[in-house]
Amino acid sequence: MSTPSPIERMFGFAEAGHGRALALLLLACMVLFAPGFATLPPMDRDEPRFAQATKQMLETGDAVDIRFQSEARHKKPVGIYWMQAGVVAAAEAAGLTEARTTLWLYRLPSLAGAILTVLFTYLAAAALTTRRAAVMAGLLMAGTILLGVEARLAKTDAVVAATVAIAMAALARAWMDRDLPRREASLGWASAFWLALGIGTLVKGPITLAVVGLAAVALSLAERRADWLRRLRPLAGVLVFALVVAPWFVAITLKSGGAFFVEAVGKDMLAKAASGQEAHGAPPGTYLGVFFGTAWPLAPFVLLALPFAWRARRDPAVMLVLAWAIPMWIVFELVPTKLPHYVLPLYPALAILVALAAERGALALNGLWPRVAMVLLPLVVVVLAVAAGGGLWWLDRTVPWLALAALIVAFVATVLALAALFGGRAGTAAVQATLASAAVAWAIYGFAVPLAQTVALSPRLMAAAQAAPCRPQVLATAGYREPSLVFLGGTTLEMTDGAGAAAFLAGGGCRVAFVEGRLEAAFTAAATAAGLVPRLVGRVQGLNLNGGRRMDIGVYAQQGS
Repeated sequence: MSTPSPIERMFGFAEAGHGRALALLLLACMVLFAPGFATLPPMDRDEPRFAQATKQMLETGDAVDIRFQSEARHKKPVGIYWMQAGVVAAAEAAGLTEARTTLWLYRLPSLAGAILTVLFTYLAAAALTTRRAAVMAGLLMAGTILLGVEARLAKTDAVVAATVAIAMAALARAWMDRDLPRREASLGWASAFWLALGIGTLVKGPITLAVVGLAAVALSLAERRADWLRRLRPLAGVLVFALVVAPWFVAITLKSGGAFFVEAVGKDMLAKAASGQEAHGAPPGTYLGVFFGTAWPLAPFVLLALPFAWRARRDPAVMLVLAWAIPMWIVFELVPTKLPHYVLPLYPALAILVALAAERGALALNGLWPRVAMVLLPLVVVVLAVAAGGGLWWLDRTVPWLALAALIVAFVATVLALAALFGGRAGTAAVQATLASAAVAWAIYGFAVPLAQTVALSPRLMAAAQAAPCRPQVLATAGYREPSLVFLGGTTLEMTDGAGAAAFLAGGGCRVAFVEGRLEAAFTAAATAAGLVPRLVGRVQGLNLNGGRRMDIGVYAQQGS
């Protein structure tokens, strides 16, 4: 009898109980999500907008009205801000200095959301298939590139994905138990279902409700019955949902006079449904087109599972994952405004589909198409290596040797995954693909991004301001208006033009102005007319990724009386 491989022993360990399986997946999440989590600079523009609005909530003590500087942020509900504020306030209470400007604290809810997405992908799969297959689904979800991105960003999407995974794990149990004599699901799962819907609504409006609701409707129509939904205790559940969402919605309605709903529903949600908003319009089919990159290394496995999905479409477990993924995917494709992270809550269903197919020995491995599909596993690593090496040489004239070494490890892992897959060892292939994703995470977030100083304009501007001869500083910026600079520089950062920057420096006290090169002539003329002689304490040159424009920014200081 042959000795089991380390991967087989790992599956054996996980199969011994849910606690072991969840512990294994938690460890995988830590390895995958740790690189760069605390060191990545603010990623313009959404992340610093969320973090800055949370910081202002702490500064003002107003937990109802959400603002970025003086601008009301009524596009999203308050949930993520409360989560971030709770973390930062706890860190302050624990004595962490400068907690309010420590960005990784604001990212912790997203990290928790990504981890919960993985754990509840496993728990949803465990209601549909074996524990071994459920672990495989959890590992593939943990390794998915898009989830790793959102785990490192202080915004809503990882948390929303978690609420969907929790609700769908509960819905899966109600669905699979629909013919059992007992009419109600356990109190724990029913409570989790309605709490997830409420928290999801409080974080990003109707997305969680839409994904779960469309899945429930699709399943009910498929079997022409909806009585199974009573297992989720809807009467008590609706009350729990209302208790979660109603207080803030009532409070913001009273405080804003209805402006929140005008902005969030009329100008944000309906605008996105009507046309491509904020230059993010794209045609139907876009999500399928980018899926092979955003869902790597899961995507090639999904392609191999599609024939099984069609053949087994009347199987209850397969029906559940298809109802989870397909209706809302169609909605996202039809809505003109498109961003890659919108479809993230649907990826757990696809990971579970792969696990179902693998457990039943139904991954399509014969023929030309499967072989072409699996080339995507190593191909993405090659593309990343070219992008990281070429991009850093172009931007910063440096070669990311450690990143390239880690990407070689990732490439080898994908080749081993291919060999395992075509050898009939799908679980081993999933583990090796996840290891490849971990190597990619360390290569990009741990080793490559810290070298990309050309695009880190805001942190470099704040570092340049330290050369000013006085403290504390009041800041203004002319021509460079990124939210990351507001988060790092403070709520009072003034955004102005060249002449306005000169007038700002004349205001007295210790003042520093960042003036983009195109505005320096107007700045100098206005300063001369005002009798000022600003001191140039540094220059910051680089590339603003938002718009792709090269920038040359002068850092000027003036110490008034």
